Amino acid sequence: MTPRHLIVCLTIAMLGAIHPSAQEAVSPADRFLEPFQIVGNVYYVGPEAEHSSYLITTSEGHILINSGFERQVPTIRASVEKLGFRFGDIRIVLGSHAHTDHQEGDALVKQLTGAQVMAMEEDVAELRSIAPGGKAHPIDRVLRDNNRIQLGAVTLTALLTPGHTKGCTTYALNAEDAGKTYAVVIGCGYGAAGRTLVNDPDYPGKAEDYRRTYARARTFRADVFLGSHGQHYGLLDKLSRRGRGPNPFIDATTLPAHVDTYEKQFQQELASQTLKAR
Repeated sequence: MTPRHLIVCLTIAMLGAIHPSAQEAVSPADRFLEPFQIVGNVYYVGPEAEHSSYLITTSEGHILINSGFERQVPTIRASVEKLGFRFGDIRIVLGSHAHTDHQEGDALVKQLTGAQVMAMEEDVAELRSIAPGGKAHPIDRVLRDNNRIQLGAVTLTALLTPGHTKGCTTYALNAEDAGKTYAVVIGCGYGAAGRTLVNDPDYPGKAEDYRRTYARARTFRADVFLGSHGQHYGLLDKLSRRGRGPNPFIDATTLPAHVDTYEKQFQQELASQTLKAR
């Protein structure tokens, strides 16, 4: 075993040791969920009900969207392997947006798999500041709006939907399931609650970016809408109905309902902050 592989194994052991296996006294949002197939080659791989990570499989390797906190990488790895796939076959790592709860694990996943980490240009600076344990945040390809990401026969389109962060990214792809093709959209965070929308010196155009994102999101066609957080697409409710009829994740009403909810929230938040700023 080389020194590098020894370090990786020790890192995984330590991270795994701090991940609680017991589910007692854990809130529903933090509860571990078993990995499962959503539709076609798109799988949910944890790490828990609050945060969503996805594996998109191809004949040439796999794509991981959202590595989560670094401490959650062992959970995601175990989920991938429980589904029968090799974690080491991940070739591309993507993220919804540059927050630690979605992309802190990027460096460790790259260390374990050699995958290419790709990120939207507008989020690069913020990602560079996410460096757990002093690890530099890897970025192998800088994405721009409407760039395509191809692996095997699978093509994803990276769509810039800013507001939650400057480079908040939505991914669109097609998935084949039972002889049918479904439009899958994996959304970034469109929520504005608790965000500074007025007089933010670090992001002065945030409110206008949110408006553009809501307008753009209404143009997306999504037979299956997924998000970076479980509540964005009714994960727990849909799971409770899974296996008892048609696939509940195939629901074209999910995305427009999500946009309606979060745009209303944004308008209320903006009105409140505007009034306080006067």
